[in-house]
Amino acid sequence: MSRDASVQDAIFAHLTGLGIAYDLVQHPPVQTIEDCAWAEHTLDAVVPKNLFLTPRNKSAYFLCITRPDAIFRTADVSKQAGSSRLSFGEEQPLIEMLRTYPGAISPMGLIFPEASKMHLLIDRQLRTMPRLAFHPNDSAQTLAMAGEDFFDVFLPSTAHEVNWIDI
Repeated sequence: MSRDASVQDAIFAHLTGLGIAYDLVQHPPVQTIEDCAWAEHTLDAVVPKNLFLTPRNKSAYFLCITRPDAIFRTADVSKQAGSSRLSFGEEQPLIEMLRTYPGAISPMGLIFPEASKMHLLIDRQLRTMPRLAFHPNDSAQTLAMAGEDFFDVFLPSTAHEVNWIDI
């Protein structure tokens, strides 16, 4: 998927419409959580890992948001999700549902109607973070907002029920 400015514009407009203040930085495209250290430091925010998951039969899709240093154990997360063993989802459903691509997976894509069937798994410990940062569906940009705004304003606006998990 090419970087579509209209996707980012929709995300920024959604945040602005909710009255959420955010800081945005541009940087070279990143692919790993380690690559996000610069943005994390610059924005004084935690950049969570965002994982796009599905069981083998692809009967459901999950966005799992964890602390960057959390050790992801498929069996533990699958059990808490109430799903058969989860593994990483394919690129095409990611593009269709969240309007993003590998390396730019983000809960910001939950604003789009195609994401309505996405299940949301969030590491319970992230709730205590004062600032969180995410890609606006483009791995060459990172935006940060207050954790309270993410959990209490942004997520409710997407109508996704949160399944809190322990990692």
